[in-house]
Amino acid sequence: MSALKPRPAPATPRRLRCPQCDALCHLPPIAADQTAYCPRCQARLYEGRDWSLIRLSVLALTLLLLLPLALFEPLLQIRLFGVSISTSLWQGIVQMVRQGDWLTAAMVAWCVVVTPLLLPVTVLALYLGQRWRCNLRPLLRMLSRVRAWIMLDIYLVGLAVACIKVREYATIDAGPALLAYIAATLLLLLMLIHLNMEQLWRRCYPQPLSHAPDEALQLCEICLHSAPPDAQGRCQRCRHPLHARQPHSLQKSWAALLAAMVMLLPANLLPISILYVNGTRIEDTILSGIASLAQGGNLPIAAIVFIASIVVPLVKVAVLLFLLLGIQFRQVHNLVVRMRLLRLVTWIGRWSMLDLFVIALMMSLIDRDQLLSFTMGPAALYFGAAVLLTILAVEWLDSRLIWDTYATNDANAREYAE
Repeated sequence: MSALKPRPAPATPRRLRCPQCDALCHLPPIAADQTAYCPRCQARLYEGRDWSLIRLSVLALTLLLLLPLALFEPLLQIRLFGVSISTSLWQGIVQMVRQGDWLTAAMVAWCVVVTPLLLPVTVLALYLGQRWRCNLRPLLRMLSRVRAWIMLDIYLVGLAVACIKVREYATIDAGPALLAYIAATLLLLLMLIHLNMEQLWRRCYPQPLSHAPDEALQLCEICLHSAPPDAQGRCQRCRHPLHARQPHSLQKSWAALLAAMVMLLPANLLPISILYVNGTRIEDTILSGIASLAQGGNLPIAAIVFIASIVVPLVKVAVLLFLLLGIQFRQVHNLVVRMRLLRLVTWIGRWSMLDLFVIALMMSLIDRDQLLSFTMGPAALYFGAAVLLTILAVEWLDSRLIWDTYATNDANAREYAE
């Protein structure tokens, strides 16, 4: 008679604090097809799906082969007054600089040139650094920051909008780099989906389970590790200084939001684009440009531009005002709804850059001196600044402040009245 095998001891749940509401959660082992959510605010705590660093590096290498072609070679070709004109993504940025608006050009370049190149370069550096036993913490921090600013997918929508606008004046053909651009955009989206930062941190810097008491566990906002701080008050894994809440989070969010509200006034009142047709100057504000698209029969495109350029900025401002005032006056109602609104504005915020991408394309395509020429209006800088400021206002807002209204009078309390 064979001896009975003892049952394996159940795995010890891992304790971690929710990065969005600071609730203490006990996380059991997660399978590859499972995702763990916070039971209080429904934030995603952990995702089992993960790609190895080797697979991510192969994808990064493919992207580095495609991106120079996609960014610097012609995406579109048009025939205007018998002359063939081609444009690349980079030429639109150069045209903005030539016009003297280098700040707007820098905004566009950061979102569609610098960050898309920085992501695969950082992934490859991470792979090589792991093999050479280098300090990987700066690279992992950079990956966490860069991913939110990549906007090649929005630029692709802007490409479609620009084509519809230009076809009134010229014949349009696809450029040799268009397929490379679409492929690079899809591969970047694939990488962003499978780039599991928590898994990368655990793989590069594994940490033992902490046996400290619950109240001693503190969340690191960089690597999301929950453990007591070290002797210098830093995260034990990434060495980032730990704080109960992000320092001056509320003040920075208010400053960015108020500045964005000021910028939105000239952005909507001043012309955002100027078109010269046979020496005649035609100025368009954001609203008049949308009306022109609608009158031309392009209702779906007009709706997309209206949502991205009018609805999204106003919704972001309204939601941020609602959230910040709720924190300021310590509102305790509908906290889960507030969290959903915060996630909504985080997701939709970057789509407002669509107008600037369309302008960059139009400037490089339509340039025939006084016969037909497209230039950027003064509102473009204000609009771009408003978009970036609202993105920063969301990024700087520590969502745990929303839940601090549940805390006791002690600012560092960890027990919440449910």
